[in-house]
Amino acid sequence: MPSSEATPSVPDVRADPAVVLAWRGPLGDDEMVELVASHGGSPVPGWWDRIRPHSLGWVTARAGGTLLGFVNVAWDGGDHAFLLDTKTREDHQRQGIGAMVVGAAAAAAKAAGCEWLHVDFRPELRAFYLDACGFRTTDAGLIHLPSLR
Repeated sequence: MPSSEATPSVPDVRADPAVVLAWRGPLGDDEMVELVASHGGSPVPGWWDRIRPHSLGWVTARAGGTLLGFVNVAWDGGDHAFLLDTKTREDHQRQGIGAMVVGAAAAAAKAAGCEWLHVDFRPELRAFYLDACGFRTTDAGLIHLPSLR
């Protein structure tokens, strides 16, 4: 059975040697608010504190203590892990940090015993997830729940 307590080594491939990756490392809600705001997102204070207990884990990328990148790994408690909320600070995008956190998340989910890693993304992120991160396309279904009558 997969374990959320697995402490995998993070892949040693770095786009920038000054960037330090961590699995389930310390991460404050205030840092998440700042990261989301850094690229024009709409941060919701308290969001990270609410969802953290439901995660298999998360990966942070830091340089000089500053949070540069993040991805959350949710799971079903079994074979399936799900990437959520991949983020890179706006002034550090297109430097390989996003691919590094996704790669580390994949390694951590594998080490935890998961068999599959899922991700949904907007069309403009297709090249990032399929080309830079190695995901493949699959058939999938989706229901927009607020649209249900």
